[in-house]
Amino acid sequence: MRFGAFVPQGWRHDLVGIPVDQQWDTMLSVTRRIESLGYESAWVYDHFHPVPKPTQEPVYEAWTLMAALAATTDTVRLGQMCTCNGYRNPAHLAKIASSIDAISGGRVEMGIGAGWYDHEYDGYGYPFPKPSVRIGELREAVEIMQRLWTEDVVDFAGEHYTLQGALCQPKPVQDPHIPIWVAGGGEQLTLNVAARFADYTNFGYDLEQFTHKSEVLKGHCEAVGRDFGDITRTTNYNVVIGADEAAVAERTAAYKALFSPIVGEDKIDDMFDNNHVKGGGVVGTPEQIVERMQEWKAAGCDFGVLYFWDAAFDTTSLELFATEVMPALV
Repeated sequence: MRFGAFVPQGWRHDLVGIPVDQQWDTMLSVTRRIESLGYESAWVYDHFHPVPKPTQEPVYEAWTLMAALAATTDTVRLGQMCTCNGYRNPAHLAKIASSIDAISGGRVEMGIGAGWYDHEYDGYGYPFPKPSVRIGELREAVEIMQRLWTEDVVDFAGEHYTLQGALCQPKPVQDPHIPIWVAGGGEQLTLNVAARFADYTNFGYDLEQFTHKSEVLKGHCEAVGRDFGDITRTTNYNVVIGADEAAVAERTAAYKALFSPIVGEDKIDDMFDNNHVKGGGVVGTPEQIVERMQEWKAAGCDFGVLYFWDAAFDTTSLELFATEVMPALV
């Protein structure tokens, strides 16, 4: 398996307690540690309001961070999991991504999805149409991006977007274009978009769901004439790791202490279980995590995007995973 790790940017209240004038230095330091530890990529979220509930804590804008990190790192690839298609015109987004790919020397990953966080849509005044419309917009957006990255002049007349003589220079450094990650597991529409356009997919709350949706994706690939093996399947993991059981318990207690004031003590156990025990959570010693992730690997998950809740405060977890888990799963 290959691995990337999220940069703390505030969306999950992972910069709480760090003064604003120190937050960029913190994010950059963590990203450079991700790079030096051998993670393939560093990732940001594309959100404006924090979770698990909106508060006044800072949340840094995804593509602003992408540009800043492109200029301040050397080798690590840079992605978003995932860009919300409804927040930006896709031609403009293609231009942004192409520019950052050039700045970074060809290190951008294009994560894209139909969007879901209605609180942000309402807050920022974006229309929030029904899922079939949002996914229809996503399908057109991915086609527009691919064409702008590979053609000199693009005319496009779709149901949702229209382009007349669109130019996109500089082109991406990467050939033939920036890799596209289609995120989401909607079985009728989203996975059909993935079968047509994706280099990577990102889905699967748990192993059973991942396996099922992989079969659905395979069916869509067969229907559109795409080689299923050409698409790298990925998922996200929320990680709590410790060198031994006592360290795992200590990390768990620290997580609950940080988030209890935000969600309430009556909800913190459920929040921890939902984020770190069920589904995409991996909690335990390196040996325990390797055992669990080997099951994902056997099911065809080739890439894990890892979230370490404590990375902004202590990179021990990030380091332990890199040194003790990653070598066992290559």
